[in-house]
Amino acid sequence: MTTTFDPSASQKITSRKTIEKIPSQPTDSVPPSSDSSASGSASASVEPVRLAFAPGGHGTGALDGAWWPRSRDLEHELPGLAEAMDAPFGRITRVLVNPAHWLTIPRRVRLPERLLHVGWFAAEQDPHKVIVRSYTVGRWDLLVIPPETTPDTAARLMAAAADPENRLTASALMAVETDRTTEEEAIAA
Repeated sequence: MTTTFDPSASQKITSRKTIEKIPSQPTDSVPPSSDSSASGSASASVEPVRLAFAPGGHGTGALDGAWWPRSRDLEHELPGLAEAMDAPFGRITRVLVNPAHWLTIPRRVRLPERLLHVGWFAAEQDPHKVIVRSYTVGRWDLLVIPPETTPDTAARLMAAAADPENRLTASALMAVETDRTTEEEAIAA
């Protein structure tokens, strides 16, 4: 399978080596089985990585896209994110997070054949954003959608974060969605 990339359209990663246009629902990208159990054997089921990117892979505003992890365990989630981004964007070497929403922050995460360096900033970085750095291509600022988010809400957030016209920060997008959800619940009650 060859890598295809259309910089004029919104992109989603659907497998390690394929990129397609973003539908109205979040993207699932299946990384290779690099997770290991305590015994060292490969995990039987690997969950897809859910990502959305602005056209061309980079946005013109505060965000370049969104990532919807399945848990708050960085050591478990980062290998899939790095593998999904390696093929289209070059080797991912460093990830920066705000520790507010993560269980623990490992200094390094083991990937096949290398280590991924992880850093954190509490005051300086938006708590709803992850910064992903590549060895060759550059940097991506991604909205981190909380794992417990409903699929409809996640789809709206992913589309908004990948919109090249978006000028909102990650926390501002989350606040807008929280206000929208609260308003919908009040109307329904």
